[in-house]
Amino acid sequence: MPVNMAGCTTDCVEKPISICFQKFGRFVGTYPWWFFISPLFISAVLGSGFYFLEDREANDIEDQFTPVNGPAKLERQFVQQNFPQNDSVFSNQRLYTDGVYASFTAVSRSSNILTDAVFQELVTLDRKVKELNVSMGHEALTFEGLCARRYKKCTPNKILDIYKYYGNDLETTELTFPFFRFGFSYIFLGYSVGGVNIKSSVIKSAKAVRLFYFLKEDNRSRTDLWLNEFLKGFPSSLSLNFIKVGLILYFIDDKRVTITFDCVRNKVWVATFGVFSAGLAVLSSFGMMLHIGVPFVMTVANSPFLILGIGVDDMFILISCWQQTNVHDRVESRLSNTYKEAAISITITTFIDVLAFYIGLMTPFRSVRSFCLYTSTSILFCYIYSITFFGNYYL
Repeated sequence: MPVNMAGCTTDCVEKPISICFQKFGRFVGTYPWWFFISPLFISAVLGSGFYFLEDREANDIEDQFTPVNGPAKLERQFVQQNFPQNDSVFSNQRLYTDGVYASFTAVSRSSNILTDAVFQELVTLDRKVKELNVSMGHEALTFEGLCARRYKKCTPNKILDIYKYYGNDLETTELTFPFFRFGFSYIFLGYSVGGVNIKSSVIKSAKAVRLFYFLKEDNRSRTDLWLNEFLKGFPSSLSLNFIKVGLILYFIDDKRVTITFDCVRNKVWVATFGVFSAGLAVLSSFGMMLHIGVPFVMTVANSPFLILGIGVDDMFILISCWQQTNVHDRVESRLSNTYKEAAISITITTFIDVLAFYIGLMTPFRSVRSFCLYTSTSILFCYIYSITFFGNYYL
């Protein structure tokens, strides 16, 4: 029984909202097709935003997962202002970031990689990398056109320069580690040679060699195309006898789900409509965010699982309230009573969830901002579709 509090009972807010949802439920029951077709149409229109998904992807880990105005970024600005780079004399030790580059590690099939036969295959691999090209419109993007330069030449792999200088004599050359005097300068071999066996600072044998291909950072869209081409098949087209190149393989575990279509026991169509309703919410919200231009960060891909959980929870609440209505009443009356009892609970949980995620927009991390914006918008769409599209299931 409501308690009187200064001229207002404790249900002075809940009661009018319940009455509004009761009327809305009857309206949905009277004109079901409007609330069935409209969400489908809206989802189709907003879902077209996935066309821009590739352009909206934000894969810069530093930009997305570090504070916007963090101390490290302020210190980098100081370094950039006081120690500017010289584009014509590239040096990876003067990079402000990790750099843009391709790299692969060659591992010897024998006990030592510092042999003439192995380096002949490394030179072949190096040539194949530099021959890679990809089209961008009518322009062919090559390593020669994209590489970071030093004295008007692409930055070389010094270990290959050493081999080209010594040739067959490489095996008998005393390569000191980690620094080797080559010409008038010292070369740091710690980047290039791994698994070394050293005696008196001289390399007796090594197991692996790593080659780097640094690219200019002025146009990431062009360099990304070339890097994707590098990752696609290199060096699958080559037959290597003395070395093997490490590759990263992604396996997707094939999971099978078995269900029975016994509608009495499993309520499979209720579950199907509930999941489909949550899916429409994700399609609409993500599409709208992509249309607006909100960056799509890798963490956003986890959001649909949260939306599915919230949507299923709303589905159970609606089903529970529906089952408590009189089975002999008209569908419009049963739906209005269902909305009267269930909508308040759904509305409160939705409001709290959306508020929590919108508070997350105040974080200095861009990845968290994107995740919160996508998720909060999805929750709103999930709420709207639960009381419109999913409500049509009973009809």
